[in-house]
Amino acid sequence: MQKNIHFIGIGGIGVSALARYYLGNGFKISGSDIASSEITDAMKKLGAKIYIGEHNEKNLPANTELVIYSPAVSLSNPEIKKAKKQGIKIQSYPQALGDLTKTHFTIAVSGTHGKSTTTSMLGLLLTKANFDPTVIVGTKLNEFGNSNCRIGKSQILVIEADEHFGSFLNYSPKIIVLTSIEADHLDYYKNFSNLLKAFKQYINKLPKDGILVYNGDDKNIPKIINKAKNIKYSLKQSDAKKLKKIMQIPGEYNISNALAVLSVAKILNISDKISFKTISEYKGSWRRFEIIKTKPFTLISDYAHHPTEIKATLKGVREKFPKNKIICIFQPHQYERTLYLFKDFVKVFKEAPVDKLLITDIYGVMGREQKGIEKKVNSKKLVMAANKQNVIYISTIEKIINYLKKETKPGDVVIIMGAGDIYKLAYKL
Repeated sequence: MQKNIHFIGIGGIGVSALARYYLGNGFKISGSDIASSEITDAMKKLGAKIYIGEHNEKNLPANTELVIYSPAVSLSNPEIKKAKKQGIKIQSYPQALGDLTKTHFTIAVSGTHGKSTTTSMLGLLLTKANFDPTVIVGTKLNEFGNSNCRIGKSQILVIEADEHFGSFLNYSPKIIVLTSIEADHLDYYKNFSNLLKAFKQYINKLPKDGILVYNGDDKNIPKIINKAKNIKYSLKQSDAKKLKKIMQIPGEYNISNALAVLSVAKILNISDKISFKTISEYKGSWRRFEIIKTKPFTLISDYAHHPTEIKATLKGVREKFPKNKIICIFQPHQYERTLYLFKDFVKVFKEAPVDKLLITDIYGVMGREQKGIEKKVNSKKLVMAANKQNVIYISTIEKIINYLKKETKPGDVVIIMGAGDIYKLAYKL
């Protein structure tokens, strides 16, 4: 009987990418998640056995030899408990991915912002340059068959290395790309100092011949640089001008992401001709400035959920559409993040270069919220603190749709933003 790998939280963007990797390498795959989604539907179509609803020990197939769970899943989960009882090997997603990094030449893309875009561009570039990499990324790419995983035949592995829960400390990269460091995930790290320590610990994992490619324009990265082989990249005006002319995705932050990719390309001796051509052809990925339609109004879906990302993305939208009416719909992601970064969110909302900013209810993340936090922070408080006429609280998707029916005209731009389930609104529109 063919052995099975069971994934708990298979609907997650990272976990599902690893499940795709093992499925593509001939393993039998099963998985469970609380709710169905386009990711779980896609996994089902690929041949995985999917269980939706409350987690249950019955979901664990008899022939399971390994259980991989999302870091958001509690160890009291009944499927984990049953696996323990039966002596089945259990790993978190970062631990399982960590094992993979040890058997490959791993390039890990890290940082508070720009991970998915930089990983995507780099994965595409290495593919075009015939390196035939395996790529595991926290978004979906059309070029990879609308997938978050590309399975290559070479020893090169490109991964998006997330800092939440200290996940990246499980990885063994040969090259680290570090885009930025800012306060985030304080539900886990509690303060910025702990976050910096984790990043320092992470880059210290590089071997003696390892290379750190880092953003020289970031104010926090220089605080933790060690003696590893460092390659600094900065927003040089000559490169920035060239990239601005050729790139299809807007924003200075994306020029910075492209510069990181160019730096790695130079390390791997990839010609500028291939690098610039690949970057010029990059149209973005799922929920990263994803233009869903252009008529009667332009509809964009974006994953930005940290104040700095929101600010940079909206600046990019305004640069791309300088004279159009812009309506932004933002769903705050996680009560904890909203509480910790409340002042930063309010400042960004006050300065947002849009005509209307609609704030919907906070998307609570199961297993990551402190008890009773809803009493301390909510979207109404954010809107009241912003105290601007064009910043409006609208609670439900239905009310937002009605608002847009009345308020949008041909030529307007609507951007839907957030890391929760707000992306579903884009498809309804």
